Amino acid sequence: MEAILMKVMASLSLATYPDANSAKIAANAVAVVKKIDAALHAVAVDVDIPDVSNALSNYLLDLPYKIQEAEATSHKRGKALLEAINQEAARAGVTLSTQELAAPPALMGDVAAKHSRYFDVCLVGWAPDNQTARMLAEAILFGSGRPTLLLPDSTDVGVLGHVVIAWDGSRVAARAVADARAFLERASTITVLTVTDEKPLPGQGIGQRLALGLRTRGLAAEAVSIQAGDSSIGTALQEHALKIGGNLLVMGGYGHSRVRDFVLGGATEGILADLRLPVLLSH
Repeated sequence: MEAILMKVMASLSLATYPDANSAKIAANAVAVVKKIDAALHAVAVDVDIPDVSNALSNYLLDLPYKIQEAEATSHKRGKALLEAINQEAARAGVTLSTQELAAPPALMGDVAAKHSRYFDVCLVGWAPDNQTARMLAEAILFGSGRPTLLLPDSTDVGVLGHVVIAWDGSRVAARAVADARAFLERASTITVLTVTDEKPLPGQGIGQRLALGLRTRGLAAEAVSIQAGDSSIGTALQEHALKIGGNLLVMGGYGHSRVRDFVLGGATEGILADLRLPVLLSH
């Protein structure tokens, strides 16, 4: 019997309120799923604000109207983003399904994370001042059990031909390499990047060992060691990745959630604070 190859399914969670993703996410998300020959499921996460108004707040603040206005704005933005993705997917010949979910402001991340568990990889659009996108990304990274690919608004996601792996020999880094398989299989170049002066590493030559393992699997991989020096680890990784022409950075996402308040590791925080290229984070 002929083996059936499973098609990868990617989920895209769209921020709508109070900050919405920019329309740039449409082209970027479609470019990524086309690259890995995946199907795309795009979800607009709309805000649903519980009505806690009373007669006095109605009189003083006109609360019901403000709630209605916020929900209408969120819904309208979600519809516009889904429409842009629809057009982009049709142009690129990408299989697309869409959905709208509604959640109270404090639970939007949780709802997106639970929804994301049914897919292989999760996509989130990213802009430095978009707190809603950051909240969705953190919730999905720590709550979905799936790899989370951050797509910065500042760049056009192109070929993703040169994949850079941030490697420290840890469990989360190993998980990230496994989760990045679809990207690694299609990469023309893979660089295993180890920062040697940031923390004690579990041995000598760990980058070379991973690169050798990837070459044994038939992939074009080489290992490079760098020093972060005065730069933060997140900055050093991204700067070196860009310097060598990397299109995608793959790394473990450190941190844990304390009731929707995320405590992040240094490298993860550095990446989220200043994202310069597409980054696949795995927890």
